[in-house]
Parts: sequence; C-alpha cells; structure tokens
Amino acid sequence: MHANESAENYLETILVLSQSRPVVRSVDIATELGFKKSSVSVAMKKLRQNEHITVSPEGYIYLTESGKEIAEMIYERHKLLSSWLITLGVDKDIASADACRIEHVISKESFEAIKKHVK
Repeated sequence: MHANESAENYLETILVLSQSRPVVRSVDIATELGFKKSSVSVAMKKLRQNEHITVSPEGYIYLTESGKEIAEMIYERHKLLSSWLITLGVDKDIASADACRIEHVISKESFEAIKKHVK
C-alpha cells in the first residue's frame, strides 16, 4: 500500500473532490491543487499504472480499493492532525499546512498514539 507523498496528495484530493462532486476529472484536480493540467495528467498515468485509480473513457477518475485505502488513511491523518493543532492554538491555515506535511511522514504507531490521546 506504499505510495509517495505526491501520489498520496493526489489520491487524497480525488477522495475529497469525489465527496462533493458526481465525478472527478483531471481538470478538477488541477484546479483544486493549482497545478497545470499536463502535470496532473502525468500523475494520473502513474496512479493508473500503479492501479490506484481507473479512468473511464469520458475521463472520469475513480479510486480503486488500494487508492481509496491510501486516500482515506491520509485524509484521516490530515483531519485529525489539523484539528489537534487548532485545539493547541495554531492558526487554522498554518495547522492545515503543517498537517499536510506531517500526514505523509508520521509513523502509523505515532499517529495511533496521537489519535488515542486526542479522542
């Protein structure tokens, strides 16, 4: 289930977008992340090759089971870490940006300890 930070960010973005839209396309991802569509297309090709996403003939992007597992893990980390930092008094924008960095490098053990402590 290993993916690099960039792949994890793309998968998380697909998950988040899919919660508020009927379909997700490369252009939606590019807009959300502020990236060029060509960069997103290259990333989507890699995610497809690694079987983390499927793309319909219409260009709609769907997470596979492995892609969804990674995306949900990263998104859970992001939500918990950012809300925790906010409760510690960190500005919400800074907390979100820091959570985005931390979510990719924190060990499962450390995250579970924080999660247990916070809840």
